[in-house]
Amino acid sequence: MDLTDPTGPRGYSLPLSPSGQAAMVSPPPWHFSGDVIMVEYRADPAAVAAFLPPGVEPAPDPGAAAAIFAHWHWRSESEEEADDPERNQFNEFLILLACTAEGRPMARCPYAWVDGAIPMARGWIQGMPKQFGAVHLTHPKAVGRTGPHLVTGGVFHGIASQYGARIVKAGVTLGGRAAEPPALHTVPLVHTRHFPAWVPSDKPMSQLVASEVVDVEFGEIWEGEASLHFADDLPGDLASLAPVQVGGGFVFSYAETLCHGKALSRVRQSRDRAEVVAS
Repeated sequence: MDLTDPTGPRGYSLPLSPSGQAAMVSPPPWHFSGDVIMVEYRADPAAVAAFLPPGVEPAPDPGAAAAIFAHWHWRSESEEEADDPERNQFNEFLILLACTAEGRPMARCPYAWVDGAIPMARGWIQGMPKQFGAVHLTHPKAVGRTGPHLVTGGVFHGIASQYGARIVKAGVTLGGRAAEPPALHTVPLVHTRHFPAWVPSDKPMSQLVASEVVDVEFGEIWEGEASLHFADDLPGDLASLAPVQVGGGFVFSYAETLCHGKALSRVRQSRDRAEVVAS
């Protein structure tokens, strides 16, 4: 039975309905703009390599990573979310690992947390491993004394928790304007769209994709000294990505339009190894 048949219930995502308007996620392109706190750090290169799937290789600078806190406003092309702040805003924390694919620099996101159902479902469509979490970050303020300003000495913080337990805490003390954006925020993200089999005779779907974005804009970029602390009782896989060295921090505004994904390769699981087959 074809559930995309226009004569029956339809939609870009579940839930399907006669008009298609019940879908939780609107079709791309998706437009984003937000405030970002980012801390560059180094993880154990062996731990980073263990998170890279076939077809993705360690970066020339193995172990380069970043922790990113962001508050996003978003809308689809239809603008149906534009008048609903509860729907078109969310907070996010993610980890990025430097890598290469198809001979060019990219970044791999092994973990991400968001505080809304729509960004989580949208992330799974892209192949981003988003989970529910509580994410809070400091926003720059133009007036008053209760929030930090984008000036030398301004202090910004981000925290992320899951199931009521702290995952990570970061801080950035601004020292001045940066000459260029942080490297891991300027490269495509490479994801694995993975969906487990539900019908016993089927196999899991595993597809390597890269994000395709346009209309990238950076606001004023500030940099400074940073701190980054992972919780001591994290699960082993996540704990393996804890910083062995903390670099600089950045605070900036950012915007992009996420158009779609581009297939890089598909992973075929054989009995004794994973083979990468060009798409």
